[in-house]
Amino acid sequence: MTSLADNQAAPSLAEGDQLTVDGLLLRVSASTRRKRFALTVESDASLTLHAPVGSPSAEAQDFVRAHRKWLLSKRGVRERTRPLNPAKRLIEGEVFRYLGRTYRLTVSDDVSTDGRVRLIAGRLILGRAEAGDSSRGRVALVDWYVRTGRSWAAGRLQPWAARMGVSEPVLDVCDLGQRWGSYRPAGEVPGTGRMSLGWPLFQLPMHLVDYVIAHELAHVKVPGHRADYWRLLGQALPEYEDRRMELDELGRRMWMGEIV
Repeated sequence: MTSLADNQAAPSLAEGDQLTVDGLLLRVSASTRRKRFALTVESDASLTLHAPVGSPSAEAQDFVRAHRKWLLSKRGVRERTRPLNPAKRLIEGEVFRYLGRTYRLTVSDDVSTDGRVRLIAGRLILGRAEAGDSSRGRVALVDWYVRTGRSWAAGRLQPWAARMGVSEPVLDVCDLGQRWGSYRPAGEVPGTGRMSLGWPLFQLPMHLVDYVIAHELAHVKVPGHRADYWRLLGQALPEYEDRRMELDELGRRMWMGEIV
């Protein structure tokens, strides 16, 4: 990883670089698909500069300086809304959420040999062996969210893609850290592109999962978050701003996998 400090900048930017501009540290995300600079403030308040591969670092620094006020404002919001994600215990009666509803955990000896979690009669059934080992228990629960989330989202993808007039990408549910979703275009992955959804997303109410699906599908047609991106999303989901704010508030309270 290369660090590009003020007045000591390397001539061009590459994926994984770090850029320091007037005391602001930014991670560089470089793509051959990108045509212009963009900035994001991540959920942990870190800063990312999105840049075309090989962009002059001097131009990148000028871009960051021109948007410094916006960055500081957005970072302040992120810091005020930092995640309050609770840890979970693998004990009888612990509460887990799925699509906005709550389900209590049952620790049982009567489970299949594969150790998979199952939802039966409104209870999440976890094997006693998995409950006694935090690592195994976490893996089993995350696997359940991945399986059930993928099955549910698969039925939502085609209607949203049709509504937005975009091709349907390959769907993946996995661990994306603090991100709810991502999209990689066909030029970066085989086939028609890949939309990934983070497994914790499926704790949220259905309308917020739909928002994230629509949000990522808009990137099939429009990279980045320019005005035409938000126009496309707004045509398919006029209330997207309300859903985005609700996601920011509820999302910071969801379980992200920590076991105590």
